[in-house]
Amino acid sequence: ALLAELEKRKQLLAAEGLFEPRHKQPLPVLPRGIGLITGRNTAAEKDVVENITNRWHAAPLTIEYALMQGPKAASEVIAALRKLDADPAIDVIIIARGGGSLEDLLPFSDEGLVRAVFAVNTPVVSAIGHEPDVPILDFVADLRASTPTDAAKRVVPEEAAEREGITQALSRSRAALLAKISMESQVIEQLRSRPVFTQPTTIIDIRQQE
Repeated sequence: ALLAELEKRKQLLAAEGLFEPRHKQPLPVLPRGIGLITGRNTAAEKDVVENITNRWHAAPLTIEYALMQGPKAASEVIAALRKLDADPAIDVIIIARGGGSLEDLLPFSDEGLVRAVFAVNTPVVSAIGHEPDVPILDFVADLRASTPTDAAKRVVPEEAAEREGITQALSRSRAALLAKISMESQVIEQLRSRPVFTQPTTIIDIRQQE
């Protein structure tokens, strides 16, 4: 009965267009500020924080704690979501919790929460439970991560890889610039070897003799 109720709710929300791809916002390449909504002292919090800081040491992370289970969970997550969305320094929000039973994850299929996620201006990443867990939040979020750890990997790039990419780009740019300078230098040398430059008074001398 519970599954049937959730499926009906999902279909009604889908019919309103809340899950359509055209509403999805892209995540920033390198976030200026990351908002995290999760439970206090939970494995999900630890996984997200550790993976974000391991990948990008100076990643700016703001955590808002909320209940992740029970009748008050949805309203607390909504309040945290709106608070982070109102912060101009935050440009991506992760909602994360570990796995659980269907009943444990019910707050993340709450219609009010789904509509609140749809309404915010900041991209939202849903990181609820494990791969098989699919609350309705997954469909309205801008990105669905299979686990909290996966969310961290999707939100921030790996610093070492980015630095290596920058080094390679600088090397290619330097090589291209030196090649351009070499080519232009050859053109200048060819121009300088022309008689008009090596003997600039020739035409005047001829006229003077005449």
